[in-house]
Amino acid sequence: MSGQTPPTLEELARQALLRNEALAISALEKLPWTLFPALFKDAFNGRHTRIVKAMVAAWPFPCLPVGTLMKTPNLEIFQAVLDGVDMHLKREFHPGSEQLQVLDLRNVHHEFWNIWTGREGGACSAETVDERPVVKDLPRYALRRLHLKVVTDLYLRFPLNEEQACFLQWVQQRKDFLQLHCINMKIWTVPVCPIKEILSVFHPGRIEELELNMGWDVSTLARFAPCLGQMRSLRKLFLAYIYKNTFRTGTRTAGREERCISKAFAQFSKLHCLQHLSIDDIFFLKDHMKQILWSLKTPLETLSITNCDLSQTDLNNFPWSHSLRQLKHLALRDITLCTSCLKPLGVLLENVAGTLESLDLQGCSIKDSQLTDFIPALSKCSQLTRVNFWDNDFSMPILKNLLGHTANLTKMNVEQYPAPMQCYFGLGSVSEGRFAQLCLELMDTLRALRQPKRILFSTDPCNECGERCVYDLGPRLCPCLH
Repeated sequence: MSGQTPPTLEELARQALLRNEALAISALEKLPWTLFPALFKDAFNGRHTRIVKAMVAAWPFPCLPVGTLMKTPNLEIFQAVLDGVDMHLKREFHPGSEQLQVLDLRNVHHEFWNIWTGREGGACSAETVDERPVVKDLPRYALRRLHLKVVTDLYLRFPLNEEQACFLQWVQQRKDFLQLHCINMKIWTVPVCPIKEILSVFHPGRIEELELNMGWDVSTLARFAPCLGQMRSLRKLFLAYIYKNTFRTGTRTAGREERCISKAFAQFSKLHCLQHLSIDDIFFLKDHMKQILWSLKTPLETLSITNCDLSQTDLNNFPWSHSLRQLKHLALRDITLCTSCLKPLGVLLENVAGTLESLDLQGCSIKDSQLTDFIPALSKCSQLTRVNFWDNDFSMPILKNLLGHTANLTKMNVEQYPAPMQCYFGLGSVSEGRFAQLCLELMDTLRALRQPKRILFSTDPCNECGERCVYDLGPRLCPCLH
């Protein structure tokens, strides 16, 4: 006998409707509203475009979170959804009838489908099923004036794919009848003019997360800057890959470049909701951190800087910035700090000792003498759950000192430390025996103080294979040492 559970009567009914397209569409007016979600999922996944179009037009719930069903892009089924929305907007509504209010195109998990279909591990409780969404009775003329809210994330890379081009054309033609909300916008290598056209449709003030991976020069960034200043709801900003200008050489080149930089950073003062700022590979960041940090009007939760040059002046400004007084996450990665005084970093750590949850200083070439500048402050960061010191140059004694100062950090979940310098031969090659012995000794040192949850010691990446030797529960060597 087969171990498969036989289909329920409801499943058999849905299958029958999907086999008879005309019957399915004609039955929608009398179909119980509780059956709509499951039938819609089946029709959507089965690419029954005419049924999908008709169901969107007759949708009996305030929200249609269709984006979570779009795991694999399909222009035909996406166009059917948009056509169904057009039909829905043209319907006449009567007092007490339900109207689609939100079309959610984001590819994120949505409890709606779990509740109404009882699938994907979700259960449809009696309490939830009995509560049909209700809207207040409004006169028909008022309902017709309500605008459909369309919520989406946009990941733009030129040339646009078929679904993106179709969608942007659709919203451009209907922007007067829609409330368009782009929560998360990611833009890769797109010219400024098309972005400005897109932002004329998706109002900048409704964008909450922005990622710019542009490969622009600073003058192009300056032209985009006014758009950035309009993003008053922006909570997360990731800015990457801004390069030097190709201005003609001349006496005014430096001044022009500085004006472009100032124009771009001046917009930060308008981002009153900004909580997370990430900067990666921005050539002109050096000597401009004060301008950025003092422009911010609200405290940051996250500051992440990667592949940039920072001056001593930049570091000196960190502890005095009010925007860094409530930091939860600080990352300075692949920034050469070997010639810097890190005492300002120690002052900053003392300032945020009650809030800091993660510290990432990987790849900063920090030396023993610099680490001692902020080790005492680090021991006061009682909320730390994660630290990363990989790819720095620490000796065995200083690592033992560091581990001793983390003894009271009981919330630590993941700790990443560099293997001690004594593990290496003169040319940077790793001694397998010393690596295993010294890392075990460090592990025992920490375990004598507290029980670590996850601790890893790592060498620098191998010059030959690019892999690391990592000591976790034991030594894991790079392929060159096997």
